[in-house]
Amino acid sequence: MKIRLSILLLFISIFSFGQLKISKVDTTKLPKGIKFSGHITNSAKWTDSFGVHYVLTTETGQYFSKDQENNEVKNAELFVYHYIIKSDSLKLLWKIYDQNKNCEFDVFTKFIDEAFKLTDLDKNGIAEVWVMYENQCTSDVSPAPTKIIMYEGNKKYAIRGENRVKLSEKEFIGGQYTLDENFKNGNLLFRQFAINLWDKNKLKKW
Repeated sequence: MKIRLSILLLFISIFSFGQLKISKVDTTKLPKGIKFSGHITNSAKWTDSFGVHYVLTTETGQYFSKDQENNEVKNAELFVYHYIIKSDSLKLLWKIYDQNKNCEFDVFTKFIDEAFKLTDLDKNGIAEVWVMYENQCTSDVSPAPTKIIMYEGNKKYAIRGENRVKLSEKEFIGGQYTLDENFKNGNLLFRQFAINLWDKNKLKKW
């Protein structure tokens, strides 16, 4: 009986932030005025006391251009948009932008979709938005610069490091990271979740 009660309490704890009523967005029916570049890779919508929120992650994918010497080079960009609507007024709360341009080799500038998360870990009714992505121009199998960015409201938190690459059955390189000051000095729940999210998604997928 005690074991069943413990499981029930754990279940309630895990899903307690579900009160934010987070749902996936029908991207063919976005409100008028929401603008974005690239193609949508993830989306979320929820309502709280501040209004109706829309978060979109988008990528351009790889595209080509010419450099100053007229050589063909590769480019890629990614974006995250957080819009909020209240009283029929649309506002861009924050935006993330990163890019890799004029790459002569292979360009990897893309989100790690499994790490896209919406939480309310501190149960204050304000969603935490989590994204993770790699950004690299490379001709080998070296670890790629990788980030986790989290926003609670308009406050930004970040982990910066490099992903982990498997060289052989028993040999790996990379995987190191650094927490920014907001993660270091902020809520322990945020820090623990961020480290766990990194550990689960740090291995490079080809």
